[in-house]
Amino acid sequence: MTKETFTFQAEVGKILDIVAHSLYSEKEVFLRELISNASDACDKLRYASISDSTLLNTNSEFKIEIEVDKKNKIFNLSDNGIGMTKEELIDSLGTIAKSGTQAFMESLEGKDEKDVKSSLIGQFGVGFYSAFMVSDKIIVESKKAGASEAWSWTSDGKGSFEIDSVEKETVGTKIILYLSDKDKEYLEADKIETIVKKYSDHIAQPVTLKSSKKDEEDKVLNNASALWTREKKDITEEQYKEFYHHVGMAYDDPWLTLHNKSEGIISFTNLLFIPSNRPFDIFNPDRKANLKLYVRRVFITDDCEGLIPPYLRFVKGIIDTDDIDLNVSREMLQNNPVVAKIKSALIKRVISEIKKKATKDPENYVKFWDAFGAVLKEGIHEDFTNRDKLLEVSRFKSSESESLISLEDYISRMKDGQDKIYYVSGEDENKLSQSPHLEGFKAKGIEVIYMTDPVDEFWLPSVGKYSEKDFQSITKGGADLDNIKSDKKDNKKKKSNKNIDKLLASIKVTLGDEVKEVKVSERLTDSAVCLVAGDGEMDMHLEKLLKQHQQIDKTSQKILEINPTHPLIKDLLKIVDNDKEKIVFDDASWLLLDQARIIEGQPVSDPNKFARRMNSLLQRGIGL
Repeated sequence: MTKETFTFQAEVGKILDIVAHSLYSEKEVFLRELISNASDACDKLRYASISDSTLLNTNSEFKIEIEVDKKNKIFNLSDNGIGMTKEELIDSLGTIAKSGTQAFMESLEGKDEKDVKSSLIGQFGVGFYSAFMVSDKIIVESKKAGASEAWSWTSDGKGSFEIDSVEKETVGTKIILYLSDKDKEYLEADKIETIVKKYSDHIAQPVTLKSSKKDEEDKVLNNASALWTREKKDITEEQYKEFYHHVGMAYDDPWLTLHNKSEGIISFTNLLFIPSNRPFDIFNPDRKANLKLYVRRVFITDDCEGLIPPYLRFVKGIIDTDDIDLNVSREMLQNNPVVAKIKSALIKRVISEIKKKATKDPENYVKFWDAFGAVLKEGIHEDFTNRDKLLEVSRFKSSESESLISLEDYISRMKDGQDKIYYVSGEDENKLSQSPHLEGFKAKGIEVIYMTDPVDEFWLPSVGKYSEKDFQSITKGGADLDNIKSDKKDNKKKKSNKNIDKLLASIKVTLGDEVKEVKVSERLTDSAVCLVAGDGEMDMHLEKLLKQHQQIDKTSQKILEINPTHPLIKDLLKIVDNDKEKIVFDDASWLLLDQARIIEGQPVSDPNKFARRMNSLLQRGIGL
C-alpha cells in the first residue's frame, strides 16, 4: 500500500511547537506518559475480552516492555493492549478530539510560560507528544485486537505524519523513538529504571526492561500491582501523586486524597483525588466526571454517569468493587443498584472529608473553595438528601469580613433582634459592596452575605432557611432594621416630617405605573433612592438573569424607596406644594427613578427625556 501523508490538526501543531520548547520541566516524563498510555491500552483490552474472549488469543498476561538499541539510538516501548486501527491512529495522534480546543488554545495567547504549562498539560491528551522532546522521529506500529491488518504512524513532529501498512504479528502497540544526540542518557538501563520507579511504580502491568546481553534476564522495573489494592501505610505521598497524574491526566498535585476500603453489604475500594487547580472547562455542560470503574481489578468504564453526581464532577480517581457482574453492559450500569449505593457512600465520604479539611485547615480550604465552590453549590439545589451537609461546608464573602465565612459564622455574629440571614445577589463583589441597599445594614453593623455565583439564585428560593433562620434578600421587601439593636454609637435616627406622605404620594402620581409604590426607606443612609422588589416577589438579580436569558418576557414593577434625610429629598419637600415648580418636581422625580435604575444596572426609561430633564435641572441650578 502507498504511504499516505496527513497534516496535523492546527491545535496539535501549536501543542507540538510548545512541546518543542520544553512544555514539561523534566524531559524524563515522556516515559511516564508512554507507559501510562500503554497501561490504559491493556486495561481496555482486558475489558473488551470479557464479552469476547477470542480477542485475547495468547495475550493472557498483559505487559509493557522496553528495549533499547544504543548503537542506533533507538528506544522501543511496546504493549500487548488493545491496539489501534488506521482511523484510530489518525484520530488519536493527529487530532485532539475535545470540544473547545481552539478556544482553549486561543486563551493561552499572551500568558507566560508557567501559565501555559499548567493549563495545557492534562487538559488534553498531550502525553504522547512529550516524546518529541527527546526524539527526532517517532514511529508507532499498532495492530487492533480482532483485526488482521497492522498500521504504522511516522512523524518528525514538524507539521505532518505518514500512515502506512506494516507487518506485525502480535496485537498491541510498539512505539519507536529515534533519540536525539543530546538525549542518549535515556538509553541507559539505570536511568530507565530510576524513571520507571519514580513515575510508574503504581502501574498494574509489569514494566520490563529487555536485556541487551544473552546471559542476563529481563528485569521488571516496577511493583506491578494496582496502587489502590495496597495498604495505605505502604504508599508514599509521591506514589499517590504519580497515580493522580496517571488516572486524572493532570499535572497539578492533588488538594485532597481519599483512599478507603468499604466492607459490608456493598464492598468497594475508592482512591479519589480532588485537584488543586480548576479545569478550564469545569462549567461546560458536556463535561463529565473523571472516575474509572473497575470490577475485581478489571477496568470497566470511565463514563459511568451514575457513579458520582454532576456537582462532584471535579473528583478524579478509581472505584473498584467485587459486587458487580463483570459482564454487565455499560448501559446497564446507569440503573445498577450497586452503583447507586456506591454513589451514595461516595457523596457522604467526599463531603465528610471536605468538611474535615475546612475545619482543620481553613486557610487551605479557601483555595479549594475558590476553585470548586461554585460547582459544589450546585448540589444544594440538586441534592435534597445532602443539602444540609453541603450548606455546612459552603463559604461566602460578606460585608463585614475580609475572609470567607460559613453560615455558622454568620449566625454566631447576628445582632440582638435579628432573625434573618441577609444577603445581596450580583455578579461582582466590588459592585455589591457599593450597593445603596447595604447602607442601612452597614450603619448598624449588620452583616450581609454576597451571593455572586449564578447558582445561588436557584438554591436560595428552594432552601429558604438555614438553622431555622430565613434567608432574606436585602433588595426585596421591608428591611425591618428598627427591631435590630446596633452596637455602633453613631447610628443616626431619621426624623419624621409631616410632609413626607404628601411627597411620596406626589412622586407616585408623577411616575404612575412605572413603580409599584413609593415609600420611605429604612435601608438608605447616604443615597437618595433605591429600587426594591416587593415581599413575595422574585429577587431583582434573579429576575434580571431570567430576562437576559429570555426565560421571562418582562420584569415586575418595583418599589421606589427614598431617603428622607438626603439633601435632594429635603429640597423636593420644599417644593412639593409649589404649583409653580411642578415641572421641576416632575423632572426630578423621573431622574430619581432613572438614577435608581442605573445603580441596578438597568437602562433608563427614555434616554432622550433623561438627557432633557438633566439639562433642564442643571440650568435651573437644582442640586443635582
